[in-house]
Amino acid sequence: MAASARQGASLLQVNVAGAPREIEWQGRTLTTGIFKTPVEGPVGVVEHHVVGDVQADPSVHGGPTKAVYAYASEHYGWWTSELGLDELAWGAFGENLTTTGLLEDRVRVGDVFRIGTVELMATEPRMPCSKLAARFQRTNMQRLFTRSGRSGIYFAVHTEGTLEAGDAIELVSAHDNGLTIADVFSLRTGQERDPALFRRALDHPVLADDWKETLRALAG
Repeated sequence: MAASARQGASLLQVNVAGAPREIEWQGRTLTTGIFKTPVEGPVGVVEHHVVGDVQADPSVHGGPTKAVYAYASEHYGWWTSELGLDELAWGAFGENLTTTGLLEDRVRVGDVFRIGTVELMATEPRMPCSKLAARFQRTNMQRLFTRSGRSGIYFAVHTEGTLEAGDAIELVSAHDNGLTIADVFSLRTGQERDPALFRRALDHPVLADDWKETLRALAG
């Protein structure tokens, strides 16, 4: 039997980058798909991406474990205050899905969610790169993002289909390991050193091998 719906969780906005954009940062020209715009109506989600979304560097974005990136609308108020901004439009962090009720400390690696006719499996948090700093034109953005714990959530496509803004987000199955996205992020960033938590991460069947290699080195 499917698990009950996550109370109040829903999809607020779908965002895609129609084409990569060039941006100047610290004397370099970077090509990035972080700048996304909202899409109205049903949007397809296929094996490795949201239809219409283009990744500038497929080696670090997209693919089987990072096909769809979601970011919680609940984080935006904190960011506007932290960055001294009057407002910050949804999609500013390059997320495909701006959500409510889907937070890193409640979503477990391996949890499967249904949105519209799409089923997505939570796989890993996002680690910030220089393109996030370039997007905000702030040299300390990667450090702020890491310190904040507001990583967002990457998903693999479990079942292809369509979704759209306003869809409910239903928890279809919860992984029994219990390791949350926030747990993994805390281990990776050094904010958590619990040996038992490291073991759970290293034993997790869904967590990607590159994450396990890094965590194994950090665990010592």
